[in-house]
Amino acid sequence: MNRGRTPQHVAVIGSGFAGLAAALRLAQAGARVTVLDALDGPGGKAALGAFDFSSGPTVVTMPQVFRGLHARVGLPLPALSPARPTTTYHGRGQSFAPEALHVAGSLEPTLAQLSAAEGRRYAALLAASRRMYLDAAPTFLFGPPPTLPRLARYALTRGRRAAPFSTLARFVRSGPRLTPFWLRFATYLGADPYRAPAVLHNIAWVELGYGVWHLPGGLLALAGRLHAQAEALGVRFEYGTRVTHLSTHGGRVLGAHTDRGAFAADAWVSAADRALTAGWLGLDEKPTPRGVSGFALQLRLREDRGQAHHIFWPADYAREWRDIRRGRLPQDPTLYLHLNGREAFLLVNAPPRPDVAPDAREYGAWLLERLQKVFALEVEDWHALSPADYARTARGGALYGRAPHGLSGSLRPGWTLPQARNLVQVGGTVHPGGGVPLSVLSGWNGAGTLLGLPYDDLDGRQVPGRGEVWPDLS
Repeated sequence: MNRGRTPQHVAVIGSGFAGLAAALRLAQAGARVTVLDALDGPGGKAALGAFDFSSGPTVVTMPQVFRGLHARVGLPLPALSPARPTTTYHGRGQSFAPEALHVAGSLEPTLAQLSAAEGRRYAALLAASRRMYLDAAPTFLFGPPPTLPRLARYALTRGRRAAPFSTLARFVRSGPRLTPFWLRFATYLGADPYRAPAVLHNIAWVELGYGVWHLPGGLLALAGRLHAQAEALGVRFEYGTRVTHLSTHGGRVLGAHTDRGAFAADAWVSAADRALTAGWLGLDEKPTPRGVSGFALQLRLREDRGQAHHIFWPADYAREWRDIRRGRLPQDPTLYLHLNGREAFLLVNAPPRPDVAPDAREYGAWLLERLQKVFALEVEDWHALSPADYARTARGGALYGRAPHGLSGSLRPGWTLPQARNLVQVGGTVHPGGGVPLSVLSGWNGAGTLLGLPYDDLDGRQVPGRGEVWPDLS
């Protein structure tokens, strides 16, 4: 690719959040942009299921990244409000509702809910998570894909403080009540928490330090705003267009074959699952274990239940993951419930197998029955999403690509493929990782490399310091 020169025409594959961010940055720089997507509208995984219902919670983390993106593309800043508490956890006849440190300003509201021994362990593990996050962020989150020298520098300095030879399960051991609480943050990157490295403990700080935030309208509304802004900049969207093959010559992508014909472009951004991109290029990559998938219910309620996030623990958290490893739906799953007015979203972990739920409606009804026993809702209608639905956007339905197990597995691939010099790979399956804010960073900056633009962290480093709280973001 000709870095420093704007390609005349760039094609973006995928209109999830990475693809939308990429299209916006390219269009702002003067490129002609066409976005190809197999779905019928923008949003990627957030657009699966009912057309007017975000297939995910309306809460986000890293509020500074969303505000930074809006500022860069000329949109009014979103009115974000913190979720207080972040989440309410239910299990063993007890509830636990932690507050984010930089929202509450103190650990006291959280520690008051725990025994003295639990409180000491909570404070110690929160401090460890903060240290791991601050140590890792410059290299693995808010910068381009790290080079070998940068990786070595991290490993020889800060990396030694991230328990590199420990598993997450060993590192966060805190008794029957809090151990599952700390383990479950690894699922945010699609990990089996019992196979994850201790370094993934840094994820907990993003939520417990900086907070969880309500996003007006949810992710689907955000996708709509970004899509409209991209169209205003001249981006053309081709929905219902499924890529089947990428034609290459001389190490460059010349065009995409789709079920609606062929498309040509000077340069390419793939915001699809990296495994799908490799398949379209005909690359015979070594297969790697896929991360966790999900089974979800979109629930329409008869009454407004406000905004809240709940987690209901199973009797045996480890058994849930044994079921998933065996390739079957868990028989006693953790229930993740998000309430947003007259809508609710229920999610459970599932193996990355599209065939795991031959009758999604049957398993969905069983899940709804289990939910009603612990949290009664007046449900008017519901729609199920199985791993087969998530497989429309990712190989096997894995939400974030390959499983981040072991130290090497926790490293995300970079943005380039040597077999396709005029293509960059972005999104949740590559650097810096899964989740909407990181996918946005990936799309924005991966596309920027096509243009020779400097790295832009979208204000990701602008967070409260020790002892500070967020200003009003509403």
